[in-house]
Amino acid sequence: MATTTTTPATGTGARVRVQKFGTFLSNMVMPNIGAFIAWGFITALFIEVGWLPKLGIGDAADSWVAQIGGWGDYAGGGIVGPMITYLLPILIGYTGGYNIYKTRGGVVGAIATMGAIAGGGVPMFMGAMVMGPLGGWSMKKIDALWDGKIKPGFEMLVNNFSAGIWGLVLAVFGFFVMANVVERVAGWLGDGVDFLVSNNVLPLTSVIIEPAKVLFLNNALNHGVLTPLGLDEAASSGKSVLFLLEANPAGGLGLLLAYMFFGKGMARASAPGAAIIHFFGGIHEIYFPYVLMKPILILAMIGGGMTQIFVNVIFDTGLRAPAAPGSILAVYANTASGSYLGVTLSVIAGAAVTFAIAAVLLKLDKSEEDGDLVAATAQMEANKGKRSSVASTLTGGAATAAATATATATREIRNIVFACDAGMGSSAMGASVLRKKIHDAGHPEVTVVNKAIANLEDDVDLVVTHQDLTDRARQKSPSAVHVSVDNFMASPRYDEIVSMVDENNRA
Repeated sequence: MATTTTTPATGTGARVRVQKFGTFLSNMVMPNIGAFIAWGFITALFIEVGWLPKLGIGDAADSWVAQIGGWGDYAGGGIVGPMITYLLPILIGYTGGYNIYKTRGGVVGAIATMGAIAGGGVPMFMGAMVMGPLGGWSMKKIDALWDGKIKPGFEMLVNNFSAGIWGLVLAVFGFFVMANVVERVAGWLGDGVDFLVSNNVLPLTSVIIEPAKVLFLNNALNHGVLTPLGLDEAASSGKSVLFLLEANPAGGLGLLLAYMFFGKGMARASAPGAAIIHFFGGIHEIYFPYVLMKPILILAMIGGGMTQIFVNVIFDTGLRAPAAPGSILAVYANTASGSYLGVTLSVIAGAAVTFAIAAVLLKLDKSEEDGDLVAATAQMEANKGKRSSVASTLTGGAATAAATATATATREIRNIVFACDAGMGSSAMGASVLRKKIHDAGHPEVTVVNKAIANLEDDVDLVVTHQDLTDRARQKSPSAVHVSVDNFMASPRYDEIVSMVDENNRA
């Protein structure tokens, strides 16, 4: 089968701008998900209504559990409150500044974020998403003013004092201005969510969320609105249903199950593998082509989304922290105490409704074959604005001449890196596949990791990338051997790499 290649979207329309904004927000939140998970577990274990006190462990007001949880005799202290008030926003602010101007931008972004935190009365996540990038961007512009004009020997003095003075200015701005702005905006958005919940219309958000997911517009909504509001709610009540609006894997599971039973051709054959990747791996983009090739199936996704949200609202369920990626494992890991039944029923009900609607729509379709999955995958990549190596597991595809050219190495291979745009998801799965092959071949000395292309350095022996990204990877690691693939999950190039390692490491 010929490989379908899609030129990345370069338009300047509203959709592309929203996608870029969503990616910008996501790049501040996703690297810090581990910290959110840590806070979620600490909250679940040590707060007054947490797991340990309910089990009778440290349930006294002067216990060590109360000391960590910040309740009883230690009210206002502990770890839970300071983490969500200070640590998490500062991490986001630092990451936002770092993404623009590396460590220097991150430091100034963190200082600016601290000003907003001190001036506000709510967890300052939205403030961090503004002050962090503002600190990095403005510091970069200021440094450009005297770039090359500093007398030798004064570089460190100027660099340190300029960062300190500008950090002071931004901290004061954050304290008096940004904190008030964020509090007002958070109040308005919170009132909007309360209105939706109190009027039992929160499920209607699926009319926006489900189409947005397929068009890759969900990051702006999720990380820009739902996650900050959810964290505010979780800080006060210990959980938030907002974390489940977009991350619940019920709808995608129901859709792929419908294709397994009622689909045709390649779509039916590939649906079981896609369902496993989606439900357990949390990579939702795997099901997007199945919707794009039959757009009417968006009705099934909306119906399932509304159902799972309705069940969660009825059972008053929620997560303690964001579930990222949207795997059922991540969802259960962050489920609040007392919410497991409701979350489980929401997954079952959402998947069942999606399955039922999709099954009817697929049965009513009298075409001999399902829509062109390859073309739908290409359309998904156009919507996303870049190549999707995860989606290549659906379509297979022959490698291009660049991908099939045999790479050669002239030295021992000990460090192999899978690189992609984000350094997560599909490249992580590919790294896992190759790591097993290499270790099974008797090479425990070889490390195989995954990274974002932006984080590559010229200190690795071999780099594996999607064929569309190889040129960018070569610029970052010019001395490495570069291997191009068109399918991270099942590429014949992996056997070539194993042979290359055999030849060079046992020479």
